[in-house]
Amino acid sequence: MSKDYDVAVVGGGLLGSAIAWGLGRLGQRLAVLDEGDITKRASRANFALVWVQSKGLGMPAYTGWTVRAAKSWAQLAAALREQTGLDVSLQQNGGFHITLGEDEYGRRTDLVARMHNQIGAADYRMEMVPAAELGRALPGLGPEVSGGSFCPLDGHVNSLRTYRALHAGLKAFGVDYLPERPVSGIAREGGEFRLTTPAGEVRAAKVVLAAGNANQALAPMVGLSAPMGPTRGQIIVTERTEPFLPHTLSTLRQTDEGTVMIGDSKEDVLDDRTMRQGINAVMADRAQRTFPHLARLNVVRTWSGIRVMPRDGFPIYDQSETHPGAFVACCHSGVTLASNHAFEIARMVAGGALEPELVGAFTAKRFAAAESRAGSGYY
Repeated sequence: MSKDYDVAVVGGGLLGSAIAWGLGRLGQRLAVLDEGDITKRASRANFALVWVQSKGLGMPAYTGWTVRAAKSWAQLAAALREQTGLDVSLQQNGGFHITLGEDEYGRRTDLVARMHNQIGAADYRMEMVPAAELGRALPGLGPEVSGGSFCPLDGHVNSLRTYRALHAGLKAFGVDYLPERPVSGIAREGGEFRLTTPAGEVRAAKVVLAAGNANQALAPMVGLSAPMGPTRGQIIVTERTEPFLPHTLSTLRQTDEGTVMIGDSKEDVLDDRTMRQGINAVMADRAQRTFPHLARLNVVRTWSGIRVMPRDGFPIYDQSETHPGAFVACCHSGVTLASNHAFEIARMVAGGALEPELVGAFTAKRFAAAESRAGSGYY
């Protein structure tokens, strides 16, 4: 297969789909090259949070970027609904991170103070809430709950419906979605990119690498770098129950369909073929200590998944100096940042350049700079 496009987006998960949807909205002719339905994509294993609090400790620019995304999520949800008729069930009336015991409350209080004290961090009104006040916002809490932190920008969506809406939107824009096309080679010749796939070559004036952890292998093909450090997580889903959770929590949320999702694990072992029941037991125990009535619910589904994660946890956005027109995008928070990817990154790619402030904050060159400082003995 050989055809000219304005842009080829490599990766059809939430990240690539959001960027492609934004490009299609701007009238770009583009193809989305995807590995296909059998791929163990992170988009199907995420927790579906639109989450701001605690994002950006050590990189204030990430706080601002996340706040920017949270504030434009309603615009994305409305645009998808108008275009496709699909409601992504955005609920964004603030979220809590719950603490159990006084030690946890103290550590969370310290984190909130450190976040607020960062020079240049956006003000997103994250604050600590003591147990008595928290109980009025979240009825039914257990006696071990000592309080928690609250951010008014936090919320959640139906992530699978968001994914479906983005792909329905791509079709409506006339975007060519090409599954079963993993990219094995990228070359720039004659002012265009030639992407090698099992089904033939695809040509495009620009290329966006949005293939998650696979970007680590793809980025060097266009003179870029994407150091990744993927992690593994597990999720528990209960049977449907009556609505009881008016706000989402960082590790527990009730979906629009009534089920309860529990997720609070992080492992370096990257084998997602089996579940670790000991981890599920710890997550379930913490959930029922938070809301004791959850102990009465049956678990109907569990799964594990490999998360996309840049090596230091912060996003990577870069453009190539040696291969003009090549871009790379990597992030862990594909749901939270979807609006930025659809409205901001897509606009920059269509215009041919990322904003200097964005590259300055999120370039992968930071990894080489950190290694150089470490090697010189300066920290």
